[in-house]
Amino acid sequence: MSEIPNFDPKQVHRILVGVDDSPDAQLAFRYAMNRAKQDSAELFICSVLESDEMSVYQIMSKDYVHGKRGDLENHLEDYRKLAEGFGVENVRTVIAEGDPGETIVKKVIPAVNPDLLVVGSLSKDGVRKYFGSQAAYMAKYAPISVMIVR
Repeated sequence: MSEIPNFDPKQVHRILVGVDDSPDAQLAFRYAMNRAKQDSAELFICSVLESDEMSVYQIMSKDYVHGKRGDLENHLEDYRKLAEGFGVENVRTVIAEGDPGETIVKKVIPAVNPDLLVVGSLSKDGVRKYFGSQAAYMAKYAPISVMIVR
């Protein structure tokens, strides 16, 4: 039998946290900051520009999409500064476009290669709650450990 490498399975080296303005996402961000600082891990802060929330006319307007993306970049920069001010040494930001759960699982995780994904419970209102939350999708399909914070 081959030798198992000696490492602490509880320590992570790369953490990906999904953020938006929901209270659960704010808690997830605080958890991820604490964990990154504790483990001296690299922290990737991700937000997804949801095109399904834009009308066809807005999507066709490059100025509108660039404005939304610029706002998101500024918002993520604020998150980055908070994490660095908290003492996390290596912080990066990631912006993706599409459905948040699917985009994070299929595009962001393969690109970032994190050990842990931290997200808020992201409960939805209306008809989407019947199809499950984004967090449930990520927990089911992500190829890595997922921490859902509420």
